[in-house]
Amino acid sequence: MDYKLLLTVFAAVFIAELGDKTQLATMLFAADKEVSKLTVFLGASLALILTSAIGVLLGGVIAQYISAKHLHYLAGVGFIGIGIWTLLKA
Repeated sequence: MDYKLLLTVFAAVFIAELGDKTQLATMLFAADKEVSKLTVFLGASLALILTSAIGVLLGGVIAQYISAKHLHYLAGVGFIGIGIWTLLKA
């Protein structure tokens, strides 16, 4: 196992998820005094696992048709585009 890659992916996803809409929604579910915190945690965890699995599978398929270098450029342009769009909508 490539521990450097594992740590890099963990750190990137962890930082990206902090304070995002998913975390806020999870906090709202957990704030209800009548719900099981364990159930909220398991539901949120399973959802993140499933979305991550879909991302890995789609990434593997896309990588068969587009080089990693071009994928990085495409992702970078996409993130910049989303940032500009967000600023314009604010």
